[in-house]
Amino acid sequence: MSKFDKLLVNVLRGTSDSNIDFDDICKLLHWLGFEERVRGSHHVFRKEGVEEKVNLQRDGKHAKAYQIRQVRSVILHNHLGGNDE
Repeated sequence: MSKFDKLLVNVLRGTSDSNIDFDDICKLLHWLGFEERVRGSHHVFRKEGVEEKVNLQRDGKHAKAYQIRQVRSVILHNHLGGNDE
């Protein structure tokens, strides 16, 4: 299982939203095909075919917990990550 697969499982599990590394979640979104635009402290991710935007901000070394919940919602709603179960 790759690093991204493990991170995806961790995000989808939702047991440690406040403990997800900011750089790792950005890399995961890139791995899922999102394009990033940075405006100040906001990192906005978009993907063709996905209606929602993902907006992330740093909270120290980690991403903000509520934004991880939003990432999980976008992944599940759009069936991203290769889990078609």
